Amino acid sequence: MYILLCADGSYYCGSTKDLDLRLMQHMAGRGANHTAKRLPVELVYFEEYNRIDHAFYREKQVQGWSRKKKEALIRGDHPELRKEAECKNWTHSRYK
Repeated sequence: MYILLCADGSYYCGSTKDLDLRLMQHMAGRGANHTAKRLPVELVYFEEYNRIDHAFYREKQVQGWSRKKKEALIRGDHPELRKEAECKNWTHSRYK
């Protein structure tokens, strides 16, 4: 699972069996529609998994995260990552 920083400041999250090949594809404009329109891209984070289905599951999980939470992951800021993971709606006991 990997995260790219695109030229427009957006993030792209993907998964692959061959990270080097996939990065070359992205940089050549053949990786994904999102990245092809926002070149150049830079690899800012990756995680390795023994099974592609685990990487794909993690990709989908991270894709649903807020920008702040993705940036905490990229920085390795575990306290901020936990903070961003907290439930913040009014039904949560901390906010009653």
